[in-house]
Amino acid sequence: MIRRAMILAAGRGTRLAPLTDTTPKPLVPVAGRPLLEYILEFLHAGGISDVVINLHHLGQRIADHVGDGARFDLRVQYSWERQILDTGGGIKHAAPLLAGEAFVVVNGDSLLELRLQNVIAQHEARGAVATMVVRADPTGRYPTVELDEHDRVRRIAGRPPGTDACLRPFMFPGLHVFAPAIFGWMGTADVFSITASTYPTLLAADAPVYGSVTGARWITIDTPATLADADRTLRRAPFLY
Repeated sequence: MIRRAMILAAGRGTRLAPLTDTTPKPLVPVAGRPLLEYILEFLHAGGISDVVINLHHLGQRIADHVGDGARFDLRVQYSWERQILDTGGGIKHAAPLLAGEAFVVVNGDSLLELRLQNVIAQHEARGAVATMVVRADPTGRYPTVELDEHDRVRRIAGRPPGTDACLRPFMFPGLHVFAPAIFGWMGTADVFSITASTYPTLLAADAPVYGSVTGARWITIDTPATLADADRTLRRAPFLY
């Protein structure tokens, strides 16, 4: 059973400025509470006991709010970044707090209504190096994650090119599960995207990367419009995990 998770929370949230000039995006209120609190509750409900949060922009505000995680019945540690390292670089930088065990990674600006334990069980049963939760994208605004008939991820944003398989398109809402071996696929760069750099390397090598397809409700707060929609959604019908 996976007990460890990381929340990506270092970004500046520029599309929500000026709100995020003084409030880190994960602490932006949604239906009266910081989104980060919902994320911590989601992880706890999924059997997670230890959480790493990476920090940069207004990071002390997050550390002060969450503390050691005890009030969420979690143990929380922090991975500070002198510069923003992007998603892959942030995970790699936190390796001393994560290495040796499989772990979950979630974005600090989004939330899915699903049972995390089911995703973890799929990941373990398939022997995956990485599992991406994916869902339909009716908007077409997100990079495409393409799965084959066995739910193997074969392409992300058109990479790697050249596959002739009949693939199904989805979007990635910001939840993955990784085996400890993921760090061996990350290369030597300090700043890099996990989806634009590490995943294409995995796929080109035919490593076992799977998609976990869901129709679960999802919210994100990456723009003022999606923040307003997230607030309406959680006020109308709170997520259940």
